[in-house]
Amino acid sequence: MPQAQAVQQGRQKDSRKAILDAAERAFADFGFGGASIRAIARDADVNQAMVHYYYQNKDLLFSAVVERRAGEINDRRDQALDRLFDHGTPTLEVLVESLLRPTIELGHDVERGGDAYARLIVYFNNSADERSQRVAEENYDPIARRSIDAIMRVMPELDKAAAVRGYLFAISVALSVMAKTGRATRLSDGLCDDTDTEETVSSVVAFACAGIRALALGSDREKLK
Repeated sequence: MPQAQAVQQGRQKDSRKAILDAAERAFADFGFGGASIRAIARDADVNQAMVHYYYQNKDLLFSAVVERRAGEINDRRDQALDRLFDHGTPTLEVLVESLLRPTIELGHDVERGGDAYARLIVYFNNSADERSQRVAEENYDPIARRSIDAIMRVMPELDKAAAVRGYLFAISVALSVMAKTGRATRLSDGLCDDTDTEETVSSVVAFACAGIRALALGSDREKLK
């Protein structure tokens, strides 16, 4: 590849990253409706025409922001699920940690902008509008279905409804601690430290697994009726 072409491609890659980073912050801070292409371009230090050139409109830019982070998280989940059953059935704790750790670690990685995505994912995860649901379906439903199947392999006593609820509840707990807010430290008078990623992961895994096992007991009771 000629050097000039390589330099041009590098500049384009840098510009696209700057736009996605700025858009992520804007969507996290102001929501989809409050974020403006003009402000995003200014924050990314590019002109508006460049934003439209790469992403066409705000809808596609929003999708690109989510896709970038979701791709990273889901790649780690997929790789973990590929390995977990190679040597038998893993424990529920090992499975749940493999599903939740990528989300929590990204949210705690402030240097890479994970804190902004932590706010953004909570925003669209709790939104019922068509755009948010479409983005969630495209980026997170495939790995969710695979994860639910894995939970049912580890805990065959769970029926499908309980496994779905268990997965969604576990993810919701992870999202609630994805960002370092300091609230746990404040409420516990310093006993909890939400900047400690390992402590956060282990606590969430323990809580989520206890909840999934409680749902399994409910499934068994229903089967006995």
